[in-house]
This record gives sequence, C-alpha cells and structure tokens, in this order.
Amino acid sequence: MTVNHAKRAFRYRFYPSDVQAAELSRTFGCVRKVYNLALAARSEAWAQRQERVSYIETSAMLSGWKKTGELAFLTEVSSVPLQQALRHLQTAYTHFFAKRAKYPRFKTRKKSRKSAEYTRSGFRFRDGRLTLAKMAEPLDIVWSRPLPEGAQPSTVNVSQDAAGRWFVSMLCDDSTIRPLPATNAAVGIDVGLTHLLTLSTGEKVANPRHERRDRGRLVRAQRELSRKTSGEGTNRAKARRRVARIHSRIADRRRDLLHKVTTRLVRDNQTLVIEDLTVRGMVKNHTLARAISDASWSEFRSILEYKAAWYGREVIAVDRFFPSSKLCSACGAVQEKMPLGVRSWTCDCGTTHDRDVNAAFNLLAAGLAVSVCGAGVRPQRSSPGGQSATKQKTPRREP
Repeated sequence: MTVNHAKRAFRYRFYPSDVQAAELSRTFGCVRKVYNLALAARSEAWAQRQERVSYIETSAMLSGWKKTGELAFLTEVSSVPLQQALRHLQTAYTHFFAKRAKYPRFKTRKKSRKSAEYTRSGFRFRDGRLTLAKMAEPLDIVWSRPLPEGAQPSTVNVSQDAAGRWFVSMLCDDSTIRPLPATNAAVGIDVGLTHLLTLSTGEKVANPRHERRDRGRLVRAQRELSRKTSGEGTNRAKARRRVARIHSRIADRRRDLLHKVTTRLVRDNQTLVIEDLTVRGMVKNHTLARAISDASWSEFRSILEYKAAWYGREVIAVDRFFPSSKLCSACGAVQEKMPLGVRSWTCDCGTTHDRDVNAAFNLLAAGLAVSVCGAGVRPQRSSPGGQSATKQKTPRREP
C-alpha cells in the first residue's frame, strides 16, 4: 500500500487573550445555533412534507437567517465556521442513512463540544503565526512539536474542552509519512483487562488502569460538585471544572500509552490481527463497564488502523464469535466452557495454555488464513487498513 502526502492533524494548546476568548466563545455559540436551526429545518421538512433538504438549501437558509433581526448576531462572527457546521450536519445525515450512526441530535451549551472549524478562507498562516478571521492578533500557540517543513494547514479546528483548555488542530499534508520497509513479521493481539494487550509472541503489556489510580481524587471532586446548588453559580462552575481536569488527566495519560504501543506494533509487524469486539455491547455489563471503558479498546483499534494505513501495514479483524480462548492452538480441540476466571488451562492433548497467549496465537492463525485465501473479508469501519473475517453484507442505502 502506497501513501503519498497523507493528511495528518497536529494539535497544539494555545492561550487566547480576553478579546480572543470572547470572540471564540461567541463563534462556538453561533456554530451551535446554526447547526440546531438547520437540523430543525431538515427534520421538520421530512416529518411534515416528506421532503429532503440538502446542504445547498440549508446554506441558502443561513443567508436568510442573517438578514432577520432575531438572528442578526450571526453576522458578527466569521461565516466560515457556520458553513462548516452545515457540512458537518450533512455528514451526520450521511452516516445515519448508511447505518453507521444514530439520527443527528441537537447541540446543547453544557454538553456539546465547543469547537469551530476554519477552512483556508477563514485563517492566515504565515511565518509560523496563525491568525483567524475576525481577529487582529495571531493566536499564542505553544509549539510542542514543529509542523512538517513547508506544510500549510488546509483546515484549522479551534476547541475548548470541559477543563477550560484551548486547543488548535491543524490538518496538513505530511510528506514524512511513508510506507515502512516490508517485513514478514505478523502478530496476533488479544486485548484484556488483567493485561491491556497480550501478543502471540508471549509478550504482555500491563494495564495501567489510569482511572482507578485517580479514582479517589475523582470521587472527592464529584462529591464536592454534587453539594453545589444546581444552576449557573461560580462555585458550581469551578467544581465542574475540577472534575473535568481530572478526567482530562486520565484521558491524556491513556492516549499517550496507546500511541506509544500502537506505534511500536506497527513499526515491528507487517500484519496485525485483532478481534472484532462489540465494545458498545460489552459495556452494558455493569460489573465490567468501568474497567472496559478505562482500557479503551475501541480507541486502540482506531489508532492502530490509521497508523497501519499510513505506514503500509495490514490490520485484520477476526470475527467476534471465533472461539480464540477456548480453542487449543496445539490440537484444535474446542473446550465447551471457559469462564473468565480461568487464566490457564490444560487441553486433553496434554498442552497447558496461558489463556491470553493462546487466544492471541489463535487470532494470528485465523487472521493469516484469511489474509492468504482472501475469502469472507470485508471492511468493518470507514477508516482504511481494517479488515474483518466475516461475511459480506450489502449496506442499506438511503430511501
């Protein structure tokens, strides 16, 4: 697989001035307002008249909304993020009709992500200084790592997280991303809770349980938040921000580990075989939901797939019903039952297995068999690089 000038997002933290923070907060509100207005118009048109409203029609509606006295404030911010909000709504509808997502939902001020996206006409990037439309001064960005030499952002996304931190993400063409030299190495990867990853080579990656390590601080902060009077008080906002900071710390450490592990796996192996788990269904088990969420298996798979696509590697996902844990990798016998508490077992053939290593080895064998014969393989996700050993299905198209 050849990847030329792959798109890559570079995310940096920045510190806006009071004027810039006010302008961005106003932009976030307008983006949310336009998204909700367009969603309401499209939903109403379908419910009342069975009519479909396209992105072009909502764009014309936006021009009309700006001319009304009630929505005249939309003209005070850059029009680029507002148009992008309409494009994002169109993408949400596309995913809905393709059965990849639920019906689009309205954005709320408290729960929805605060962000605005600018295309080339909405910002200026010169000599390492980024200036957004409607702003006189460039953003004070902390350049934690350099952009690729000669790179020019095609889009810029500005956001503020629940902890109050400001981030800017720049999408650039990265010419440094090239396929790695081909290798014959292949590895089966079994995800778990006792160990985050178990490889077919016998290596086990420890599960640091980031959420459990900060659970005491998190419980205290949440308890303080619950004591505050509900509403818009300053004390409640501060307590909510303290909880958000702890969650951000947990998420940052988890993401850092996943990036380090996935980078090493992709560099060392040509073929990577994983299990196609339904994490969304597994977290319905309230006994294990917190531990499964903390392990972040879905994020691990997403990162692994896009890095494999970057560097010319192959990711194969074996069907979730494949009995990787119950199958003896020596003789092929399948055990009738294998409770989660059983970490090692002995087959009738006399072979003693470590449960997780045996599962990883079986996943590797199944994945390589699929890769060789090529039968019964289909993409599981929209991102490139992922394959699954399941039956071919035809996606249902929009009515």
